[in-house]
Amino acid sequence: MSLTEEQQALKQRFDAEIGSDEFDESWSRLLKHSPEMFAASLRLTAVPKKRGALSSKIQSLVLLAVAAASTHLHVPNIHRHTRSALRNGASKAEIVETLILTSTLGIHACNIGVPILFEVLRETGKELPKGMDGMSEEQWKLKEDFEKKRGYWHGFWEDFLRLSPDFFGAYTEFSSVPWTNQGGRGVLEPKVSAHL
Repeated sequence: MSLTEEQQALKQRFDAEIGSDEFDESWSRLLKHSPEMFAASLRLTAVPKKRGALSSKIQSLVLLAVAAASTHLHVPNIHRHTRSALRNGASKAEIVETLILTSTLGIHACNIGVPILFEVLRETGKELPKGMDGMSEEQWKLKEDFEKKRGYWHGFWEDFLRLSPDFFGAYTEFSSVPWTNQGGRGVLEPKVSAHL
């Protein structure tokens, strides 16, 4: 690709601030078609690298989690950040765990939807009990299992548990994999996995 002087200067800045290994086809197209947007994206992308509070490996894993999140799901960036994570020393297991942790983000649609359902049921005179009152023995066991596997409990889980014990049990199993493999903990440091 033939670059103007301005584009060459931007590419050199990219190599210095981000690293030449990170320059891929997407960056190349952006540089070619919109040097202004390339410059703005470069500035934004370089901020965490300059601050250096997180290692390059952890930065790559966080970026992978964002790209793979159900609300974003940007396949080119999933490829980009997987390559970057490997280059920055992440293991296959750390990448897989990042993707597993990210896959549980879909539950957050229920975090909004279920309380709305309970509100509408209340408004229409079909209110369900709140809290653990009236829960079955099976539901209490599911709560205990969740607390054991996940290490915490929050009141909003009670509505899920009341509406669908089967879903809640399946979600508990699915979302607990990173915490229950590797002898009771995942491969990522707890501080990292808690925030992905």
